Amino acid sequence: MKFLLVGGGAREHAIAKNAAQYYEVHVAMPYKNPGIARLAQYKMVDILNPQEVADYCDEVSPDLVFIGSEESLFHGVSDEILKRGHVCIGAKKKAAEIERSKAFMRRLLEKNNIHGSLRFKTFTDTETALRYIDEYAGSIAIKPARQAGGKGVKVIADLQAYLQEEKKDAKKKHAEQIMQEHLSQDLEDQILIEERVEGVEYSLQCFTDGTAVVPLPLVQDHPHAFEEDIGPETGGMGAVSGRGILPFIENSEYRKSLEIMEQSVQSIRTETGETYCGVITGQFMLTDKWGPTIIEYYARLGDPEAVNVMNILENFDEVCEGYLKGSLAKVKPRIKDTATVVKCISPKGYPNERGMGTGKKLQIDFEKIHGLGAQVFFGSVYEDEGDLYTGGSRAVEIYAEADTIVKAGTIAEKATRYVSSDWKLFHRHDIGSQGLLDKRMRTAQLVRDVYQYRGHHGLIGRNIDWIPGIGKIET
Repeated sequence: MKFLLVGGGAREHAIAKNAAQYYEVHVAMPYKNPGIARLAQYKMVDILNPQEVADYCDEVSPDLVFIGSEESLFHGVSDEILKRGHVCIGAKKKAAEIERSKAFMRRLLEKNNIHGSLRFKTFTDTETALRYIDEYAGSIAIKPARQAGGKGVKVIADLQAYLQEEKKDAKKKHAEQIMQEHLSQDLEDQILIEERVEGVEYSLQCFTDGTAVVPLPLVQDHPHAFEEDIGPETGGMGAVSGRGILPFIENSEYRKSLEIMEQSVQSIRTETGETYCGVITGQFMLTDKWGPTIIEYYARLGDPEAVNVMNILENFDEVCEGYLKGSLAKVKPRIKDTATVVKCISPKGYPNERGMGTGKKLQIDFEKIHGLGAQVFFGSVYEDEGDLYTGGSRAVEIYAEADTIVKAGTIAEKATRYVSSDWKLFHRHDIGSQGLLDKRMRTAQLVRDVYQYRGHHGLIGRNIDWIPGIGKIET
């Protein structure tokens, strides 16, 4: 059986590695990923060009196509592949709008009364957004309305009255920056401003054919560049998963998260007229207002979260057969009983000055890394005459597993020593550490106590504001 994969990062490297256990793997990728090239037959194509990718599918005649890259989905690659008669795991362009447009996602949740709908406003121009910021004194998250790989997101807590004007200036500057960088240029909505929430984030990745929603284990991504969750947002600096469930999430919270995903998949079909067939990932936060709360949706596996789950999914072939035979509802993922940690190693300059870290030579001691029981997955790396060079984004992802997250984190941390360069590389030492896990546990319990109290008193999702001269306002 032939399996054709679209994409070229660490996520696709992990997918290709799993698929190669069962299938003859072919990959359409934008540059030569050294890890994928060793596993599969491949061709360098423009993965944003539907005709070019579909032509390669016609050439290979695969039994199944799997689209890893979100930008391919946004550009209608899945639509063209399906039009040519191939079976494809990848949402059509209209359905993938759930990730491409954060504004579309927020409206969908609000319109369909889906649990965890945050208050929000969208803006098509800077002037209107700035006027709103001038009048709004609360804590907010300011985002580009379009998915931009973690770029352009800023959360500003407006808690100190004496800094109110300074915080307002920071909000305005960030809104202007989003417009100047054209992060949402292919959408009508340019800026999304939503209420700020706090809590513990986690990802739920699911396979779906539009009816059945088949969940994978929960993973926690770490989007901030630096230790202790500070620094700019990135595409993800690493991720952890536990045995069975994340240690700071309860089973009832997991079930509620899956229910939100199922409702969302049904709502996409109602809203767009398209059956959602592919992968959908919910980026959740456990908050004091709602409990499980959707922050973003992805129309594909996460990166690095895919590296965690694809290494412990032991029946990927049965999932693929479920798509081919229309029997996905009967498939139950078989998951290896282990905890996992992924650490991403990036060149200095990532995420905001990627050009700085491009073209830097990498040295990797695979023998020592494998001797520790860890693995290397290639992200933004290319090969030239046998040497490896950075592409400016996350270069490699180190994967390790053990019977606890902390033990897996220790293995992954030791393995990072064997990736080096004359250029400065960095990664987060704290991912998978006991200290960070303890912090997650404390935060989760704190917000859990509050949202359960709110639930007991019928206050879940309700906003209560006090306006001087008017009094209490509930929404």
